[in-house]
Amino acid sequence: MKWLPQVTGPQDLQGLSVDALREIAAEIRETIVETVAKNGGHLGASLGTVELTLALHSVFRSPEDRIVWDTGHQAYGHKLVTGRFREFGSLRQPGGLSGFLKRRESPHDQWEAGHAGTSLSAALGMATARDLRGEQYAVAAVIGDGALTAGLALEALNNIGQSHTRLIVVLNDNGMSISRNVGALPSYLARLRTEPAYLRFREDLNWILQRVPLIGPAMARTVGRVKDGLKQLVLPGMLFEELGLIYLGPIDGHNLSAMQEVLQKAAQMDRPVLCHVVTVKGKGYAPTEEKPEASHSFGGTFDPKTGRVHKKADGKPTYTGVFADALIAAAAADPTVVAITAAMGSGTGIDRFAERFPQRAFDVALAEQHAVTFAAGLCASGLRPVVAIYSTFLQRAYDEIVHDVAHQNLPVVFALDRAGIVGDDGATHQGAFDIAYLRHIPGMGILVPRDEAELARAVVTALARRDGPTAFRYVRGEGVGVQIPEHPEPIPWGRGEVLAEQGRDCLILAIGPQCQEALRAAAILAEEGIGVTVVDARFVKPLDTELIVGLASACGAVVTVEEHAIQGGFGSAVLEALSAARVCTRTCILGLPDTFIDHGNRRQILADLGLDAAGIAAAVRQSLAAAADEGRPSLRHGF
Repeated sequence: MKWLPQVTGPQDLQGLSVDALREIAAEIRETIVETVAKNGGHLGASLGTVELTLALHSVFRSPEDRIVWDTGHQAYGHKLVTGRFREFGSLRQPGGLSGFLKRRESPHDQWEAGHAGTSLSAALGMATARDLRGEQYAVAAVIGDGALTAGLALEALNNIGQSHTRLIVVLNDNGMSISRNVGALPSYLARLRTEPAYLRFREDLNWILQRVPLIGPAMARTVGRVKDGLKQLVLPGMLFEELGLIYLGPIDGHNLSAMQEVLQKAAQMDRPVLCHVVTVKGKGYAPTEEKPEASHSFGGTFDPKTGRVHKKADGKPTYTGVFADALIAAAAADPTVVAITAAMGSGTGIDRFAERFPQRAFDVALAEQHAVTFAAGLCASGLRPVVAIYSTFLQRAYDEIVHDVAHQNLPVVFALDRAGIVGDDGATHQGAFDIAYLRHIPGMGILVPRDEAELARAVVTALARRDGPTAFRYVRGEGVGVQIPEHPEPIPWGRGEVLAEQGRDCLILAIGPQCQEALRAAAILAEEGIGVTVVDARFVKPLDTELIVGLASACGAVVTVEEHAIQGGFGSAVLEALSAARVCTRTCILGLPDTFIDHGNRRQILADLGLDAAGIAAAVRQSLAAAADEGRPSLRHGF
């Protein structure tokens, strides 16, 4: 008998034997592996939390009790036991289940997060609201040891300890975030995992002390102080208890009965409790247990029997790989170049840099704010730091970019991977806002390379600049297949490039991969007798105002194209430039709409948003028709 198809919600887990729950755990793992093998997704994290998920849902009564997951990629099992088993095959597919949690997807999804470190603050808010409203539900927050290094999580821990409210923090400790965890806190947790003597000591100390004869009140206080001192000798720090949380653990996170017992005990406490749960990332599936970092996430398909990824035939280099190669080459020529990442070594290519220059690569853990200010300190001392962070994650360090880098005019370089539409990971991961949050910062330079060759040139261009910070953004995935220069030359600062001159009917100004689509649109329009000039602006800041204004003044319409939010983006910058020059040419801005864009196929999303060749061509036709209706003179005689 298969258990999982019969689980319509967590209430069906209540009262089941541990043996039955173990059978469900095996079915959950099988379902997750089979689905991710077809659809892609986050595999290792969710395989590691199967027993934890079953323990939580068999002890607590969701959705009345609140289970708050820190980043949803560890919660595939949660989806399967909360009524979404029959839909699970649509995971990360257009119109299907999200790869993360969604409040509108299920009442059991109490919190949705794609950025790590948010669960503790949210859970404390929920517990405090419960207390103020006189309600009784339990609140449990599940956070990974990697996420615990985030500044927000540490701020929340500091506040939770002094709140004295009923709140359960479940620390899922597998020694990993995406890469292996680094820093003092993970080392502290490792000591907790490997010090059984500490556990026996803590359990037995009260029993021993209570049996010392002739202890009066004064001696009891002395013994209490001795007890604290002895704990420090056995295991220095006692961090969580010093912060005001009752510490329970470490517990084997794959032992269901032990997990249930500890969670039931924690639920009876009238103070904040931290349950330290030790799990194995990728548990129960040999390929992920053997290579937990490589199996964190799959963008494509793989063989569920072997775990081998199905390789694409064309073999074009990825933008991340091109960036890594260019940075390594630059560092070989300049010993002051250093690289920084925030727990995303493999995702950004900094792991490859670290193999070549181990002393010049820094993984600061899941701490983007610290990464930026650390880079500023390096830069202020004569080094050339390159900070490689996903576009959506750099949002977390906005103040540090402004206050610590730009205000001091430090030439820190920001490499923004995953800019634009990332596709399957969905709304929290779309790199839609980086131009808007960087463009208005004084002194900031912004490049958007259109292909892998221009990305290699962007690296050397940014490092060549010495009078302020520079950011360049690039998309996820493979390049277009152009030849990459062996020795890339810097791009002339602030200069765009004319890619095609076919007439004056319309000027298309594009940045990034949309330059390729703009050229295709121009070819479509040429067959219709519409002459178009296509320009790769290359720089959002500084704009090549002379080139743009000159061409816009001579054309019947202007269409800008970008893979970024329209508000505050490249098109907005063009409009500002044309307005300042008093150029009144009709202008149409194509970009991402004023909404959070859900998961789906990247190419299809761009087509749906009118950011492919057909959409750009349609925008040109509409702009020319509108200009004609306004009585503007036709410029269709061409150059």
